[in-house]
Amino acid sequence: MTYFLGIDAGGSNCRARLIDAQGTVIGEGRAGAANARIGLEALYETLNATINEAVAQAGLTTTQRAAIAGGMGIAGITRPGVQDGLDAFDFGLASCRYATDAQIANLGANAGEDGAILIIGTGSIAQLRIAGEDHTIGGYGFPISDEGSGAALGLSAMRHALRALDGRTRRTELSAAVTERFGHDTAQAIAWMDNATPRDYGTFAPLVMDYAEADDPIARSIIEDAASHIERFIETIFARGVTRCVLVGGLSHRMKPWLRARTVERLSEPLGDALDGALRLSGYRTS
Repeated sequence: MTYFLGIDAGGSNCRARLIDAQGTVIGEGRAGAANARIGLEALYETLNATINEAVAQAGLTTTQRAAIAGGMGIAGITRPGVQDGLDAFDFGLASCRYATDAQIANLGANAGEDGAILIIGTGSIAQLRIAGEDHTIGGYGFPISDEGSGAALGLSAMRHALRALDGRTRRTELSAAVTERFGHDTAQAIAWMDNATPRDYGTFAPLVMDYAEADDPIARSIIEDAASHIERFIETIFARGVTRCVLVGGLSHRMKPWLRARTVERLSEPLGDALDGALRLSGYRTS
């Protein structure tokens, strides 16, 4: 029997789904961040640990593991040397195909057909499939791009909070809530920012959303600016000739109410998730 494994390895976590030839889920795995930025050895360890968990849950033997066809979507895989490095690793599988995490998300959301997704999570990126070819808009990494993302919201909140501590802008409930985490001490906030990752900044996104929904003026301005970037992303996607676009990612549901009604009307519902796309990448077909 052939088994199929899909992995979604991103900046926040790594997830695996293992199915049999009939499509029944027999094992799952989860681990921490698994993008290319953590280094090849650390990436391998995280991916392998996730696979091990899924295989153990399924109760497969080493021989059965060798019959697994894998598909992995990995954030940052397009960085120089990452693909070659992954090809050199042995996961004990029958085969393994790689793509970006955005590509598998698009495959899942549009059931392998032409279409596009706009991912709004820790980062932001648009992935398009037109006539079977993949295209990307944005996604150059934080803080170069990732407009409208959780990391961008967090950075904006930190900047506002620091200006409020200086007295260069008005203090609001949002700025007080942010600086409270650092004892309202500028030095502590700066020290944190010196080593903060996109994921760290993204932890402030729910706070910004909460205060925006409570009508905090600065929080609203941050969210409205993010919404304008998302609107522009969507306009660009449709300008490329795509007829179907899905908004996905951890912030997608909370950001959607901030978009114009005419924009929301153009969006479609997802037909599957990123792990469905990874399974398609592995070679699994539903029919």
